[in-house]
Amino acid sequence: MDADEQPADAPAPSGGRGRHAAGRAQGGRWIVELLGVVVVAVVIAVVLRTFVVATFSIPSGSMEPTLQIGDRILVDKLSYHLHGVDRSNIIVFSTPPTEDCAGPPVADLVKRVIGLPGETISLAGGRVYIDGHVLAEPWLPPATRTETFPALSEEPYALHRAYKIPANDVYVMGDNRQFSCDSRYWGPVPESTIVGKVDVRMWPLSRFAFF
Repeated sequence: MDADEQPADAPAPSGGRGRHAAGRAQGGRWIVELLGVVVVAVVIAVVLRTFVVATFSIPSGSMEPTLQIGDRILVDKLSYHLHGVDRSNIIVFSTPPTEDCAGPPVADLVKRVIGLPGETISLAGGRVYIDGHVLAEPWLPPATRTETFPALSEEPYALHRAYKIPANDVYVMGDNRQFSCDSRYWGPVPESTIVGKVDVRMWPLSRFAFF
């Protein structure tokens, strides 16, 4: 056999076709890895959205000046599974079934916790009293700290007289006291309906703040 001849059953020389096959295999692995990363990221995002955090947009002026129409807030949905609700917390909760204030219906509301379970809340001279003691409200502008008045309703929670907050409920009000439809109008909020605690105002960036 001459030196430049090959047996009929000799393997094909390595070269272009082998490199192309290897390139296709590497490209396929890259696509699979990318899809895996995307799936994991989507699962993490869904878990975070469902159990940990959520974002909301403020639709009304009931929490002004703290929260203004169009502000976007970040809500911690996990915090109240770890500890109780505190006074002054700003919370998001499911709209009470008895809420009938003017405006388009919304699934959730944003207010501030004023009274806690078992406390007695009352009003006098436009000020809030808890168990007979005036409540300091540093979150309100000084000029508006004497502008909290009862609702027109004759319901006991309207605060024409002292009202004891039921167990497992919280009493909430908007910071814009004269223009807030809150527990004075539709009663206390069951803790079981609280979505979470407002931790951050993230938009607009010029008013970014932690609460």
